[in-house]
Amino acid sequence: MARENPGEDLKVVVIGGGSGTSAVLRGLKRYTSQVSAVVTMFDSGGSSGLLQEEFGYPPLGDLRQCLLGLSEGDEASRPLRELVDFRFNQESSLNGHSLGNLLLAALTTLGKDLEQAVDDLARMLRITGQVIPVSLERADLCAMLTDGQLLRGESTIDLRRQLHPRIERVFLDPTVPANRRGVEAVMDADVVALGPGDLYTSIIPNFLVAGMTEALATTRATRVYVCNLMTKLGETDGFTASGFVREMHRYLGDARLDWALVNVGGITGPIREAYRREEAYPVAADIDDIGREVPGVYAADLGNDEIPLKHRSSRVAEAIINIAREGRVSEPTLRAGEEFSGRDLSGGPGAATLADLAAQDPPPALARVCEPD
Repeated sequence: MARENPGEDLKVVVIGGGSGTSAVLRGLKRYTSQVSAVVTMFDSGGSSGLLQEEFGYPPLGDLRQCLLGLSEGDEASRPLRELVDFRFNQESSLNGHSLGNLLLAALTTLGKDLEQAVDDLARMLRITGQVIPVSLERADLCAMLTDGQLLRGESTIDLRRQLHPRIERVFLDPTVPANRRGVEAVMDADVVALGPGDLYTSIIPNFLVAGMTEALATTRATRVYVCNLMTKLGETDGFTASGFVREMHRYLGDARLDWALVNVGGITGPIREAYRREEAYPVAADIDDIGREVPGVYAADLGNDEIPLKHRSSRVAEAIINIAREGRVSEPTLRAGEEFSGRDLSGGPGAATLADLAAQDPPPALARVCEPD
């Protein structure tokens, strides 16, 4: 695959799971061959949940999505990609299973090793980089609510869809160790991107495995949080971008974010209304408050114009690479995506600020769509 920057091969780690992480990986593989996806292993719903319940397999769905995100995009490998992404009808005897999940399950049985199964399917898909389970041991993701109620299982938390009571904290039962390969990838990286994805079920669970926050605290990599674009009922209702960053810091411990990548694009009417019916709302880019939480803020128009709403992989990847080139910053720093080229964002008299642009509905020349991850 031809790279956007020949000769540059930054070591990039993306931590997360699901469609948000997969989208970021699709963009990053165009810039570097050294991409590592460290993937949550605590999903309990859908095809992954059925395979766990009936056969005892570990969750495979997030691994499959990340493998597809890093797979070769040429025509010769298209049939295999479509097979791995194929899902049987929910009403059939195969009960909505993903064929890619079944392939990973079969490979795990044949080799009696999950990591080997992932690596085998990675070779078949000719992926760029590597996909690493965050832990190789089983645990339940649990949430304690503000009224003392305990929720057990990722799908129970994910599908709750109730505003109250709110989530007080999430934790693993039992606590399990981080995969050594994941820790090594973080320690060796130039930049570590956290997110995007559901905050409590796709991103934060990766910090709950023993040893991961310590690796994030001691790595020399630049740490960047890719903020979600929409809130989610039952999890992040009312969160602004700074609220997401504060909650990340609560679970990261001594590991502090160096940059936050936030969306300042707008949402057009029909799509805004569709998500309003699901009680999902745009995450406000409260630039000044974000700047009090993290030294570097990178603002860009990150959404696309499709349903389901998605991060635009090329924009997110470009921003992560630009942040990696700049590295950690010690003074408050504001950067903007290339779509703001020609605008005066200097902060001087008469200059437009990113906060000004984000406050307009939709922002001028930024009528894009945001995504719920």
